[in-house]
Amino acid sequence: MNEPQLVKAGSMPVAPDDYTDLSGFFAPRAVALVGATDDTTRFGGRVLHQMLAFGGTVRVLPVNPGRSQVQGLPCYPSVTELPEAPDHVGIIVPADKVMPVLEESHARGVRFATVFTGGYTETGTAHGREMQDALRKFARATGMRLMGPNCNGFINFVDGFAMTATNAVPAKRPPAGNIGVVGQSGGLGQVAVMWRAQQAGLDISYQVSCGNGADLDPLDYARFMIEGDATEVVLLALESIPDGAKFVRTAEIAAEREKPLVIIKFGRSERGIRAAASHTGAMTGADEVYDAAFRQFGLIRVEDARELYEMAVALRGKRWPRGRRAAMVTQSGGVVVHMSDSGDDLGFKWADYTEQTQTRIAAIIPGYGKVANPTDLTSVVSGKMTLFSEALAAITADANVDVVIPVFTMARRTELDHAAALALASPKPVLPLWMGGCRDDPSYDVASMVRSGVAAYRDTQACMKGVQAAMRYREFLAARRPRATAMRPRDCDESKARAAIGEAQSKTLTERAAKQVLAAYGLPVTAERLARSAAEAVQYAREIGMPVALKIESPDIPHKTEAGAIRLDLRTDADVQRAFGEVTDAARRYRAGATIDGVLVQQMAPPGIELILGLTTNPAFGLVLAAGIGGILVEALHDVAYRIPPVDHDEAHAMLRELRAYGLLEGVRGQKRRDIDAIADCIVRLSWLAIDLGDRIAEVDVNPIIAFEHGARVVDALLVKR
Repeated sequence: MNEPQLVKAGSMPVAPDDYTDLSGFFAPRAVALVGATDDTTRFGGRVLHQMLAFGGTVRVLPVNPGRSQVQGLPCYPSVTELPEAPDHVGIIVPADKVMPVLEESHARGVRFATVFTGGYTETGTAHGREMQDALRKFARATGMRLMGPNCNGFINFVDGFAMTATNAVPAKRPPAGNIGVVGQSGGLGQVAVMWRAQQAGLDISYQVSCGNGADLDPLDYARFMIEGDATEVVLLALESIPDGAKFVRTAEIAAEREKPLVIIKFGRSERGIRAAASHTGAMTGADEVYDAAFRQFGLIRVEDARELYEMAVALRGKRWPRGRRAAMVTQSGGVVVHMSDSGDDLGFKWADYTEQTQTRIAAIIPGYGKVANPTDLTSVVSGKMTLFSEALAAITADANVDVVIPVFTMARRTELDHAAALALASPKPVLPLWMGGCRDDPSYDVASMVRSGVAAYRDTQACMKGVQAAMRYREFLAARRPRATAMRPRDCDESKARAAIGEAQSKTLTERAAKQVLAAYGLPVTAERLARSAAEAVQYAREIGMPVALKIESPDIPHKTEAGAIRLDLRTDADVQRAFGEVTDAARRYRAGATIDGVLVQQMAPPGIELILGLTTNPAFGLVLAAGIGGILVEALHDVAYRIPPVDHDEAHAMLRELRAYGLLEGVRGQKRRDIDAIADCIVRLSWLAIDLGDRIAEVDVNPIIAFEHGARVVDALLVKR
């Protein structure tokens, strides 16, 4: 393997970091509301009411040309006539009136605006798209930053300010917490996530419902929360990733600050939006790429809005398990069986208690016998729950245990308080699962425990998934390396690869031309020559050495197997001569009028494990790297792992380990182990090809690349120019 060279990495065309500090957006000194009204059944009335109800120190300036006073405040006819220039302007006027208000606001020196008005791209009309594009251009030209249009605003619990029409904030405002919520939808973000989280005992720092995102997008708000001190965990409910490069940058900053991002991404069933020429493109659904990107950059993906805040319970406080060795203690045998199964499914390792712990529990509960884990203390402790507390303390102190899950059914307040105190004091995470109620204090519930800072749960699956999320996030942080330190192989020849692409006359490069590009980046390719007659084919076969393969070379036939224009394992001159005519005839039958450059005479690779490597274009992330089990079964098996380039050798190995068929590479049933390092090196090199040539390439298909006992070889390849 060649000595690597340290370079700064980037997986997509990376724009300069245009991050804007949104402190003045979320906490303006003065704010104007254009379209304010007394009528709280109307949108403008509800937004103004929320501003005033929050009771902060922000100076509120209503704007409505038909009013002199609104909700007890002086009202002004326009932004131009305000007594001072506000930091932020909320706009609730018809769509055709929005731009004049923005121009007025910019002239007054306003830095931020929230456009509540709808009628833009959400309408699906050309006119709506044109109007939203005008908003975007205005923001870019002026530097004024915009939320919306078609949004429901935001809530700042930290500074006590809201610009929203939601009814999800009770009259007695909840205190500020450390959980941020960002979504495009109002109802989902403000009710299904924020309100429900508060009901579960979690308090919120900031909540954003940003709508269409003509200028500021969800990642901008998430970045603000990540950069600030008030937020520990950010919950994201998104329909799309607007900018892949910005997503990567935001996720990496979150990881640097050890602030977990939990995401629900809608549209899981969305498939690729175009017909792809390569196998890689055909088998890459948009959601699979998102899923891989989230794992690669440490986001915790969930399936339901409820799971967003359930994960936050375990992730806040930065008290994550050191490993996967879990312990569970209860007095219910049924719970033991249920949680044992659940923990096994989620990858827990049930810890073996130390002899010291065994001895301590034997002293607490004489005659109990050897303690298993998960631990059922049975009815022995029913009459004296202090014994449960003592056993819990012993298990928590066990050096073999990384995380403890005490399980309660119906319990007394003293027992619950003891578990809560232990959870708050323990250096390792203790996450109570409390399924029932408090026997002597009905007002005390799981939300009360969560509110005190304890990671407590009511439901088994929520608890176990929360523990798993904390385990995985800790593992991600321990393994991560900043992308800026990615190592590039020295012998990647970008200029040679570019020349090979430039010389190609068609959009789809032939196998031979595609291999020239790959060879420039150090991927091992087969020896081959292009024959234009049967006699040449025989001559080249002798020079290369039998056996050989013959394949049609045509820019119009990217998949030679489907055309029947390939012959393998040819061992004599007669075989080669006959095969030349057969593949030529098959190509003409498959596609009449196809341009045929000749027949490729190729070194026949020995048997091995066939894999596929590829690059395919994703609208958000640019070129996406794929690796999987290849050959003719690639689309049928769909055993593929994805990453956003570049990757290092550790990440390449991780990709391969994700494959269900990874055992084939390690060797099964007496088969020899394949050269996994050689395949990983090819993955790294292909990822750098994506970095360097992303402006020229739409798809790459390396199928198959064969893994041998020693080394690997690219047998077939396809490249589609951008």
